Amino acid sequence: MFDDVKKKLEKDLKDIKDLKELNDLKVKYLGKKGLITELNSKIKEVANEKKKEFGMKVNELRTSFNDFYDDKKKALEEEILNEKLKNEVIDITLPATTIPMGSPNILERVIEDFEEVFMSLGYDVYDGPEIEEDKYNFELLNIPKGHPARDAQDTFYIEGDEILLRSQTSPVQARVMLEKKGKEPVRMICPGKTYRRDDDDATHSHQFMQIEGLLVDKNISLSDLKGTFDVAAKKLFGEDTVTRFRPSYYQFTEPSVETDISCFACKGEGCSLCKNTGWITISGAGMVHPNVLRNCGYDPEEWSGFAFGFGADRCAMLKYGIDDIRTFYNTDLREVKPFDRGGAK
Repeated sequence: MFDDVKKKLEKDLKDIKDLKELNDLKVKYLGKKGLITELNSKIKEVANEKKKEFGMKVNELRTSFNDFYDDKKKALEEEILNEKLKNEVIDITLPATTIPMGSPNILERVIEDFEEVFMSLGYDVYDGPEIEEDKYNFELLNIPKGHPARDAQDTFYIEGDEILLRSQTSPVQARVMLEKKGKEPVRMICPGKTYRRDDDDATHSHQFMQIEGLLVDKNISLSDLKGTFDVAAKKLFGEDTVTRFRPSYYQFTEPSVETDISCFACKGEGCSLCKNTGWITISGAGMVHPNVLRNCGYDPEEWSGFAFGFGADRCAMLKYGIDDIRTFYNTDLREVKPFDRGGAK
């Protein structure tokens, strides 16, 4: 019985030509009803004194088969691989597959640049709610009821005239000052989304990014604002950048100024970017109005400060030569690719 199975196995092993025949052979001998498997069931028919010997022979036969199976399988697989390598040619001159790479949004990059500059000057970065109360968005900032900035055509009101989408990031400044309770200096910037009713076109959007800053301390003057703006402008737009202030008006600052930089495209000689003036306006600023300080818990007789606001969209458009604000919110990779890392103008 045992010898018959062994002889049959030796003959079958010689006839194996491919993996299918090898797998079929494994089923034939080691399957549920395989020949070697059946030998185990025959052990009860063997005399007691020969059972040990019989069992050892069956185990040896199974081990021998498994060793042969593993070696033969490896040999057949190598044979198949070699045949493929012989018949299949790989053209290594073909161009590699291009894998699209992600990149931070242009606005995100500009905001990170601003954050890096002002954090190096000792400023903290704050965030605040985009759904805001009228008190923080207007009243505390010296914009009383009836002021044109409150016109429903400009502001997105959500619940009556008390809850709205913030029209500026200045409410965060008010919240921080109230948090300090008029007892600590404030050095902060707040980048974030703002919302105003506007018709979307190449230069306008109902949603845009602002980067506003605030410094409140003792004995702060307009010269401190000028020095801060000068340092920031040189770091952001180049060391040869020249800055200037022009008188302006904002409800929450007094005095107020428009801040200009010399055109980085023509170096002040005049071009289409600066409209042949040699100067580019990039932000509004001024000394914090005494009413704002008072509303937020600071005694204007003891404390003073300055505030400024940049439009991240405008700065990015100027810096990267973008002529349509909608580019920032476009999901067409073909349009934004020129402005990814390493590809910016």
